[in-house]
Amino acid sequence: MLPLLAALFFVSVQSGDARVPYEPTWESLDSRPIPDWFDDVKFGIFIHWGVFSVPSFGSEWFWWYWEGCKSEAYVNFMSKNYPPGFRYEDFGPQFTAEFYDPKQWAEILQESGAKYVVLTSKHHEGYTLWGSKFSWNWNSLDVGSKRDLVGELANAIRQSTDLHFGLYHSLFEWFNPLFLTDKQNAFQTCYFPNSKSLPELYEIVIKYKPEILWSDGDGDAPSTYWNSTGFLAWLYNERQVNDVVVTNDRWGSGCICKHGGYYTCSDRYNPGHLLPHKWENCMTIDKRSWGYRRNALISELLTIEELVQALVETVSCGGNLLMNIGPTHDGRIPVIFEERLKQMGKWLKVNGEAIYSTKPWRAQNDSVTPGIWYTYKSQEQAVYAIFLKWPTNWKIILGEPRSSIGKTEVHLVGYEGKLKWLPAGEKGMIISLPTLSPTEMVSPWGWTLKITNLNETVITPRHRIKF
Repeated sequence: MLPLLAALFFVSVQSGDARVPYEPTWESLDSRPIPDWFDDVKFGIFIHWGVFSVPSFGSEWFWWYWEGCKSEAYVNFMSKNYPPGFRYEDFGPQFTAEFYDPKQWAEILQESGAKYVVLTSKHHEGYTLWGSKFSWNWNSLDVGSKRDLVGELANAIRQSTDLHFGLYHSLFEWFNPLFLTDKQNAFQTCYFPNSKSLPELYEIVIKYKPEILWSDGDGDAPSTYWNSTGFLAWLYNERQVNDVVVTNDRWGSGCICKHGGYYTCSDRYNPGHLLPHKWENCMTIDKRSWGYRRNALISELLTIEELVQALVETVSCGGNLLMNIGPTHDGRIPVIFEERLKQMGKWLKVNGEAIYSTKPWRAQNDSVTPGIWYTYKSQEQAVYAIFLKWPTNWKIILGEPRSSIGKTEVHLVGYEGKLKWLPAGEKGMIISLPTLSPTEMVSPWGWTLKITNLNETVITPRHRIKF
């Protein structure tokens, strides 16, 4: 049964609408096709920003590690650097965002080659990056920057880029008394979701109309406690977003990799093989944290080569890559993250045709040469072989394509002219690469062979939810 607030917001599908409304059951909700745009875009940017960006030590779980499990490193950090009696709430006024320029953020995000962005509207600390009516005195309008940080970025993204705008929202809050009461009652009471979590969800959908709703943090409570099916039924039937909105799978314990929209399965999930359901690899440039860390070492950040590899592997297996950055408390994207974003954009500017709007091929990686991953475009009947290491003898062996002498053509994306090749038995090709020096290579960190007119009869069909 929908809570009272949900019922007030609920928009029913009128009788004149030909669409059949979704019911608040997983059977009905899981039958909804994922909108096509999400499968086409392939690459997005995650932004973890909140009060945790003020101490910027350890991770975005700072509050929990300090006062929840009382990790020695966090306790010592606070005792050495802050006076006795300092509370986590005292970090709130320091979340100032004085250098936050959403137009500049939008430009950097556009330059990355990403096609969608997901901002943390509220993390497990409970602080909202908008002036929520349901988070009194613990939101960005009342405490800190005194700005609607969500709304400003949403406007900048929509006014100056072609990115899809999405919002992350944590269901639970570590130290909220209502949640702790419900937990003590074995979640037989629903004080917290009915008065806090669900109202916030309705609020951000109605106010900002996100195209992605990235739920997280179930607090070990089932979806029935969160009334997730009731909310999602409303969301999928809500006319202002129902044709475009995409959701993930974190709507209660037992839901992940099983119910909802696309699957995330776990943080940094990269199975290395094709899955029967649309999925996303949410991962971080910083190996240790989603939030900004002042003490991060360069060795603890992924290189551009590692990031390109993650993108290629993910897309080849039918997933999207959601790559995370953590801004500072004053609203800056750290220069190392900006560099990585621009490097990804540089690579995608050349090789993007092998990433955007592609489908998984019948083989995901090569059976002969390691480190080669395939994608496919049905419109062009083109197979893309992406390789991440340039061979020293300027020859590359592909074990999967079935070539046809006199018909099959091979091009190095970004390089003019056809490449010479020879068949390698019934299946396979030996391709001669141009003798380029490292400074002459068309794109660093990875290269793409575009192969057309293959002797292929079975190609992976276009998919929406399932392959």
